[in-house]
Amino acid sequence: MTISLPVNRMINLAMFLVTVITIGIVLYMEHVLLMSPCGLCITQRVFVILCGLTCLVSALHNPGTQGQKLYAFGAASMCIFGSYFAGRQIWLQHLPEDQVPACGPGLGYLYENFPFIEVLNFLLKGDGNCAEVQYRLLGLSIPEMSMLAFVALFCTCLYVAFRHTAQPV
Repeated sequence: MTISLPVNRMINLAMFLVTVITIGIVLYMEHVLLMSPCGLCITQRVFVILCGLTCLVSALHNPGTQGQKLYAFGAASMCIFGSYFAGRQIWLQHLPEDQVPACGPGLGYLYENFPFIEVLNFLLKGDGNCAEVQYRLLGLSIPEMSMLAFVALFCTCLYVAFRHTAQPV
């Protein structure tokens, strides 16, 4: 009796759906629960979306082994970048109160009054708003859950890249 492993196309489609669900959850938290995202939260969303889009393109293209590796490494790199920003936010959330950087102005104000490069720098660095823990589930803050999602997606990308049965269907 042989066990049939899922083809890469299905795995990539599943990863895309996980990213869609993740973005749906954070949009629910923002628009229904009225939790304002900080700069680091928005940056993490961008990398979740980029990972998901890479997986979707891979599922639609359904390349051979070498192409599949390229897509998987591309999606994995998005997970690495996203993990960096989740890690930075986790670090900010665990700083003693007297070491937390000051909160900056809102993103709308920044977009209206500063050049794009300065706004991007603000988003990538984070501020005191990023240190606030707005929600916990099973003891984990939102960036900690984000980190777990990035790690799971990263591991799945590596599985797709290095599996021996990577045959297109």
